[in-house]
Amino acid sequence: MITQVRSELSRYLRTETVGGSILLIAAAVAVLWANSAWSDAYFSLRDFQVGPSALHLNLSLGTWAQDALLAVFFFVAGLELKRELVVGELSDRKKAMLPIIAAVGGVVTPALIALAVGWGEPGIEQAWAIPVATDIAFALGVLALTGSRIPAGARVFLLSLAVVDDLLAIIIIATVFTASIAMLWLLAAVAGAALYWFAQHRRITTPLLYVPLAMFVWYAVHEAGIHATLAGVVLGLLTRVRPDPGEDEAPATRLEHRIQPYSAGFCVPVFALFASGVPVNAEVLGTMFTDRLTLAIILGLLLGKTIGIFGVSWLVVRLRIAVKPAGLDFRDMFALSVLGAIGFTVSLLVAELALEGAEQEKAKAAVLLTSLAASLIGSALLLRRGRVHDARTQAEPADNG
Repeated sequence: MITQVRSELSRYLRTETVGGSILLIAAAVAVLWANSAWSDAYFSLRDFQVGPSALHLNLSLGTWAQDALLAVFFFVAGLELKRELVVGELSDRKKAMLPIIAAVGGVVTPALIALAVGWGEPGIEQAWAIPVATDIAFALGVLALTGSRIPAGARVFLLSLAVVDDLLAIIIIATVFTASIAMLWLLAAVAGAALYWFAQHRRITTPLLYVPLAMFVWYAVHEAGIHATLAGVVLGLLTRVRPDPGEDEAPATRLEHRIQPYSAGFCVPVFALFASGVPVNAEVLGTMFTDRLTLAIILGLLLGKTIGIFGVSWLVVRLRIAVKPAGLDFRDMFALSVLGAIGFTVSLLVAELALEGAEQEKAKAAVLLTSLAASLIGSALLLRRGRVHDARTQAEPADNG
């Protein structure tokens, strides 16, 4: 009975609507708690340090959430990307072209807009990276909630776009926010990742090998001075996605089904809880639209993402470099492009890495408010497009008759 309940809970947590809802609730709790009379308790909990000092792991709970729990999230993202590249939509070069090129446009355009608006402001040399990422869980959650009447190709396009987008964001994190690299630890991480690949190649399945090995790779990447979430992406990409003859599921599918509920139901919400607790008072709101750094983030996310994703998609389809997903109009793709402006998880992570103090708090507030605005605007557009598709579906039988 307990196993059945646990299985039902896991299935429930795998749905994008639930994952996005839990993420949103965690962020709302953080904002309310950080702006309440109990705010001292929130910041004390976030900054409470735990872990062995001898291993350089005496970290705050907020840092543990950022470095360790998000590594689980990015492991799942790596599994999704590997599956899409090998056996999914991205395995077909013509179908893969559109979301890949759109993702590049959705990374470059926000960065350029952020640099143009914030040029000369202290911190912009790293803060330009804040608006480049799309939150997979949140964006797909909004799509599942309000875009159920949009053709199925919408989910595939948005998922592929967001996965490639996050991979690019991780590359930026690994390069821009790595001051120095400890080469011996980097070599140790490479050796651990190679052993993981070899174990996959040899069809070894025991978690008694993989769990300690994954923890070692994470620790080695952390000690190398590279953001530890990169370990999750690398291991996800090294996981086998094609099932052997007689094998019900490939390891990637099996791991995603087992780990994704923990990622969506615990890891990402806990990170959001610790990352989203920013003061949102009259002073912060008053300066948000006059401070050039926060304006750079807001315009980079809301305008840069929408223009970059939709503009590049429209251009490559018109030039016949790529094709639209079946059943989708350009107006559908515009609505999906607005959902791309939901930065949230990765944008909050980059804000924590790029800025400090009051500037970091303002940047986080800008990410939260812009992501909320993008989700509301995108939802309205998707609901409108859903009615259009419904009307077409109902008209088709009459036309055929």
